[in-house]
Amino acid sequence: MEGLLEGGLTELDECGIFSPQEGSEAFLLASFSAVPRERPCKREAPLLAEATQWFGLTPPISEDLPEEAELIQTRNLTESLKSYGVFDVELSHRENVLKRLEPLYKQWLIEICEQMNVPEVVTAKAGGKIFPFGSYHLGVHSKDADIDVLCVGPGFLEREIFFTSFYEKLKAQPEVKNIRAIKEATVPVIKMSYDGIEIDLIFARLAQRSVPNNLDLLDDKFLKNLDQHCVRSFSGYRVTEEILHLVPNVHTFRLTLRAIKLWAKRRNIYSNMLGFLGGVSWAILVARICQVYPNATASTLVVKFFKVYSMWEWPIPIRLRRVEDLGFNLPFWDPRFNLRDRCHLMPIITPSYPQQNTSINVSPSTFAIITEEIKRGHVITEEIQQKKANWSKLFETPDFLRKYKHYIVLEASAATEDQHAEWVGLVESKLRLLVGNLERNVHISQAHINQQSFTGATQGDDKAGMRTTWLIGLLFDTQGSKNQTVDLTFNIMSFKETLFSLAKHFKVFEEGMSVSITCETRHSLRWRMPDFRPKPKPKVSHKISTAVHPPPVRAGPPATKRKSWSDCEETAKRFKVDKDSVSVANKTVQASAPRKPDTSSTTPQATKRRCSPHSQTSPKKFKVNEEPTPRTGGSCSEESSACVSLCESSSTRVSSQRPATPESQTPAKKLRLDPDLPTVELADLPPGPTKPATAVKHPIKLQLLRTTPTAK
Repeated sequence: MEGLLEGGLTELDECGIFSPQEGSEAFLLASFSAVPRERPCKREAPLLAEATQWFGLTPPISEDLPEEAELIQTRNLTESLKSYGVFDVELSHRENVLKRLEPLYKQWLIEICEQMNVPEVVTAKAGGKIFPFGSYHLGVHSKDADIDVLCVGPGFLEREIFFTSFYEKLKAQPEVKNIRAIKEATVPVIKMSYDGIEIDLIFARLAQRSVPNNLDLLDDKFLKNLDQHCVRSFSGYRVTEEILHLVPNVHTFRLTLRAIKLWAKRRNIYSNMLGFLGGVSWAILVARICQVYPNATASTLVVKFFKVYSMWEWPIPIRLRRVEDLGFNLPFWDPRFNLRDRCHLMPIITPSYPQQNTSINVSPSTFAIITEEIKRGHVITEEIQQKKANWSKLFETPDFLRKYKHYIVLEASAATEDQHAEWVGLVESKLRLLVGNLERNVHISQAHINQQSFTGATQGDDKAGMRTTWLIGLLFDTQGSKNQTVDLTFNIMSFKETLFSLAKHFKVFEEGMSVSITCETRHSLRWRMPDFRPKPKPKVSHKISTAVHPPPVRAGPPATKRKSWSDCEETAKRFKVDKDSVSVANKTVQASAPRKPDTSSTTPQATKRRCSPHSQTSPKKFKVNEEPTPRTGGSCSEESSACVSLCESSSTRVSSQRPATPESQTPAKKLRLDPDLPTVELADLPPGPTKPATAVKHPIKLQLLRTTPTAK
């Protein structure tokens, strides 16, 4: 481990990020069970031939051969992976698709040369080749994965011709379905389905008139005098090819990477577009572990993966080899000269020129989520080694709806299915901008977007419309004042303005496309989003008018809160005060956090605090004289604001509350709730186990008396 960290610290010291004193703390990490490698003395420097046998920047941590128990664990891991269907059984079909695609591309090149009146000699030697890359080239693709394909053409061919002429030729093929060109992406791409296989086509041209059949794209000289679009297109293939050359055992690397990719997808942290880590980043992380444990089995490498990266001192970069800047005037990741590179939270550097950070989209929220999941994986793999758990526990999926108490619901809708595909692609590619806007709010400590979206028909009269919904979990930082009202108006509106501005700039926006952003609580999501839960809540109104402000928190014993209709089987002594509440009028949101978190919940808990009375409410009492109005999605508040009020009292139901007590007392009578009972009336609740609060029982009015807070 010291050797691995020492290499990273040396790079950071050269880059000017860490001083030797700061970096030396990384050596205090726990040592591994592997036998440490003896280091030569300074006067006994290793021979050059011996040093070149290392894979990577540092010597191996352990070169021990696998034991029988490790081989058995690898066999169990393989069987577990098979049960999840990660192995592709239709490999021959994919190879056949690629064989049919390359002649089609070469034929198009000849046709376009004839249209451009290119001399016959040049046309005959124009050539043209396609190179698969990504997960397919690495040999770790699954049966439902797409194939990334690089199309290389001669230098006289313009990029625009590829995305117009070749696009039309592909569209005319009977095997091609659902084709669309995304020219505005960082790397422009043509997405399509060819004979049932999803394919992403990108284009790059050489700075020469022909494409030889024996083209070696790892040769850096081909990048000279190329534009950045072509360099980015070449990087995909060059990186994957370099990774395969830099691992000691390709078979073991592939099996380990399959396990890590399955784990990342099951735990919803596999998406470069949404701010997590993509396939290239995970491949580089696994390849680095393979370099320092060259003889280990796949099961051992998975265990070491979580152990190393659970203790890794970010932002020490992960690099497979040292890449020199060739001076081609191309963007090159180097924190010594580029100030922006010093701000990267989780640098994972490509092994090909020009080296780039593959995790540039990682934000503070996604960084915290990734590191938390890696630590969880480390605990589970230790249990697997001790035979206290099996591999299926590592691949368990999280319950996103129980992790947070407040959510942002984003819906992108379009009038037709064709519009919907293009509109959703743009919205999804920019969701990390919304997460970034939310992170800049000082009251939000974490914004977690769920990768699983939900697509269905739009509600209402437009039966042909389609909509896709995403969830973003919010964790509020309640440290500070006792009463906190979080205004998300600027964060949400700035995202919407940016989104529609980009849609108009790229000429994507059409009539019927819209985006709706609302704030919800965990409780309200059960019945508003039936796809999340198998048994949604009954559609009973739990809302009050937006003109009514939440009641102040009493310092004395609060009243007992009525349960929802689905939970009315409990007796009065089992009442809890852990319900969330929300009052929404389109963009106006008021939500109250629970006073005592449920210990069985997996929700990340921030520091809770009490609320002071609302600024517009009398400090002595609070009266509700208005009838609650049901929420209407089409309504809009006058303030056009999005506010989340974090307090310990409920603002959505008119009911009395009493605190829970550890003393066991029998209630006077059982609570019987009629589902048809109007929610605005007070029920005859039994007395609580502690001193009851004085309440005036009227059908609509509620009066709560405030007492002087008791000093703690």
